[in-house]
Amino acid sequence: MVKIRLARGGRKKRPFYRVVAADSRMTRDGRFLEVLGHYNPISEPKEIKINTERVEYWLENGAQLSETVANLYKKAKGSVEA
Repeated sequence: MVKIRLARGGRKKRPFYRVVAADSRMTRDGRFLEVLGHYNPISEPKEIKINTERVEYWLENGAQLSETVANLYKKAKGSVEA
């Protein structure tokens, strides 16, 4: 099963996350299928960039969003429409 989730990057105490489509059996920072965006919680304001078209493609093909990515996706989608 494909999950859309966060993969952590950055250095110690300075996280940076990529939103990725990955096989659910892979580790958090392991192999992934596609990078769908990124999230930077350190910057002010917090930076969220997600390719909503590709996320919708993956959802149509049976992928599931993690809880955190679902919240970020709602925010990203809302900012595009506004």
